Amino acid sequence: MRWTDKIAAIDTLDSRMFDTPLVDEMQHFALAHEPRTLRFSTPTFLDYDSDDVRGCSRNSFPAFSISGPACALNCDHCQANILAPMIAATTPDMLDRRVRDLILMQDLKGFLLSGGSNRRNEIRYERFLPIVERLKRDYPHLKIALHTALTDATRARAMEAAGVDTVMMDVIGATETVREVYHLDRPVGDFEASLAALSATGMSVVPHIVIGLHYGRLRGEAQALAICARHAIDALVLVVVMPQHARPGTFAVPSTGDVGQVFLEARRRLPSTPVLLGCARPPGMHRRVTDAYAVMAGLDGIAFPAEGTVTVARVIGRPFEQQHACCSVRLGDGTGLHAGAC
Repeated sequence: MRWTDKIAAIDTLDSRMFDTPLVDEMQHFALAHEPRTLRFSTPTFLDYDSDDVRGCSRNSFPAFSISGPACALNCDHCQANILAPMIAATTPDMLDRRVRDLILMQDLKGFLLSGGSNRRNEIRYERFLPIVERLKRDYPHLKIALHTALTDATRARAMEAAGVDTVMMDVIGATETVREVYHLDRPVGDFEASLAALSATGMSVVPHIVIGLHYGRLRGEAQALAICARHAIDALVLVVVMPQHARPGTFAVPSTGDVGQVFLEARRRLPSTPVLLGCARPPGMHRRVTDAYAVMAGLDGIAFPAEGTVTVARVIGRPFEQQHACCSVRLGDGTGLHAGAC
């Protein structure tokens, strides 16, 4: 049975929004490969619940920002809005105290450390790394992920020495996107050099690509995928630009068909590397269709799956599990969709 017919029977989806040739192409690709277990990630960065997958009511894997809500770069696509739901930890002592409190009171399993960048797209973590090292020494079970922004070999080695488990950075493949959207005077080569520096360490390296970053249009995504394919990364996270975070009228919503094509191209270019759909993507029916494409394209994980996503996995025969953690970090086995509260 064709997947397009199976999708048409799912009440929570609008089958008219799907590109039939693309769905057929995804089905043809899937028939030639073994099905991969799909992981639904529900970290506690955001409040979340759906009819299919339950959120977690406790801070089992929160995000901390070392700059609070501030970012000097203030890129057009984000304008620092992504920092708003994070827990402010603007001093090393504040980070230490808040993490230890959550360990004692709410069974913290790990956390993401992030923050706003400076005007060179760098986040200076140096004074926070001794705290990371102390926390890892006192609580070896903690899984710590860090959003590096652009970095170099010396800083990458310092992150590794402190005990950071997973590092993440955005990879951009078009010079004009770096200049116009990021307001940044640095070449695409600096993004690849940063990825190379991180890949030379023993940390898990999980780059991100923002689909539609150039004001909602595809530009540089293929080059960004090529950069990621050239390095020893542990996973790739794809996200979709969210126009509601930008100034009104500056960004278009990328078409779901374009997004689905990038998903399939990522799966082809990185056949043995986990490819994940991250938290950020437009809401509403667009998100439901995007998530359905992620399932059909063979992506390995989806953060905060939309309504209907689990049903898509079921009807096309993909096994799945749930985990209350950042999609870039594995905490061991999945908790199971019907397990008790985390």
